[in-house]
Formats: sequence, structure tokens, C-alpha cells
Amino acid sequence: MSGGTAAGFAHRMRVYYQHTDAAGVVYHSNYLAFMEAARTERLRQHQIDLGALEQSDGVVFVVRQAQVHFRRPARLDDLIEISAEPSRVGRAHMLFAQVIRRDNELLVEASVELACVNPRSWRPVGVPDHVRHALMNE
Repeated sequence: MSGGTAAGFAHRMRVYYQHTDAAGVVYHSNYLAFMEAARTERLRQHQIDLGALEQSDGVVFVVRQAQVHFRRPARLDDLIEISAEPSRVGRAHMLFAQVIRRDNELLVEASVELACVNPRSWRPVGVPDHVRHALMNE
């Protein structure tokens, strides 16, 4: 369930039982998985398939750094929206500003940096031009 909002792209998803802890709130590490799903769907929106990208360009993206600010908890059965806005695409990295909301309520803010690496050597390589163009020329 992906689409747009007034602010741009947002991936929508439901919070299920397996996402929550004993108190019925989303377990903190699951927010990172939600954000990864949104980034993947953002790339898919531009016909960029991560599996195909590894095969065709010999690159994968790995999380290098994440800064997450938890403001309010998401709970079982909530419908949440996760944004994935590219804020910078460097030579071998990308920075995404990500926000998770329930309705208009801000739950989580994050800045996630991805490194572009060769999957065999794990050394940094350049972000493919078509990926850079798709994200920065929307």
C-alpha cells in the first residue's frame, strides 16, 4: 500500500501482532524495518528493483548510520504512513529523511544513511547514475 501524501511519497502499512511487544506497542527495532520497506517501495516507484540492481550494476545498499527520534508509540492495528525522502545522494551514499505518522500524528523521525557497496568485496562503489537521477530529479 504505497502512495502519495500532501508532502510526497508515503508507504502505508498496518501494525500487526508480530510487530508489537508485550505492552501492545511497536517494538523499537521494527520501526527500522518499516523504514526499509518504505525506501524499497520508493525505489520501486521508479522501477528500481534492488535484486535486479545487484545483478545488473553489482551494487547493494546497506545502512551505514541511522538517527532515530521516537516521539509516540504505534500500536497494534494502527494504520501508519512511512515517508522516504532522499535528501542527499553522494558519490557512494544516500541520505533519506524518514517520518512515520499515524493519521497526522508524528510518531518517529529518522535520518538514514545508506552506503552503496559491492556485494562481494563490501567496498564502497558509486551510486548508479540511473538511481541518482531517479531520486534527485523527481
